[in-house]
Amino acid sequence: MRPVPLKLSAADRRELEKQGKCGAQMAARDWRRVRSLLLLAEGVPARVVAKMLGTHSREVRRLGHRYRADGLAAALGDDPRPKPEPLLDSTQQAALVAMVCGPPPAGRARWTVRLVAEQAVQRGISARLGRETARVTLAEHGLKPWREKNVVRTRGHRRVRRADGGRAPAVRP
Repeated sequence: MRPVPLKLSAADRRELEKQGKCGAQMAARDWRRVRSLLLLAEGVPARVVAKMLGTHSREVRRLGHRYRADGLAAALGDDPRPKPEPLLDSTQQAALVAMVCGPPPAGRARWTVRLVAEQAVQRGISARLGRETARVTLAEHGLKPWREKNVVRTRGHRRVRRADGGRAPAVRP
């Protein structure tokens, strides 16, 4: 096991030792980073440091490399994570909503999330679409077609009404 060669500057060592003393007031991840840098600077191999602190040796090595490349602030901070691209753009979302507001395919009584995802791919709205993406997209637009009360109905599919136009009473067992 060869150690990751790490030389801390005097100012960085003072800062790390100062932060290490107030370990109860910092997050465990931050404390592990501080402690890892101090141990690496003493010449302890990354695998041993990882075992001592209960983390992975890859994380300890990456921390040492980040310190050498960009300094203390970069080593103690988190790497920026890019946001994923949206799976559907606004026109695809609009097409999905318009599809669900229409009648379901022949042989189906109502739209289900699985059916929405399948039909979106078949109709060419999206190259691929998962059920969760379809559900989230419809929920963002206030549509839940799998709940019968939220489905947009045509005039021919109205609910049961009394002769005077009011709602029919609830069915009692």
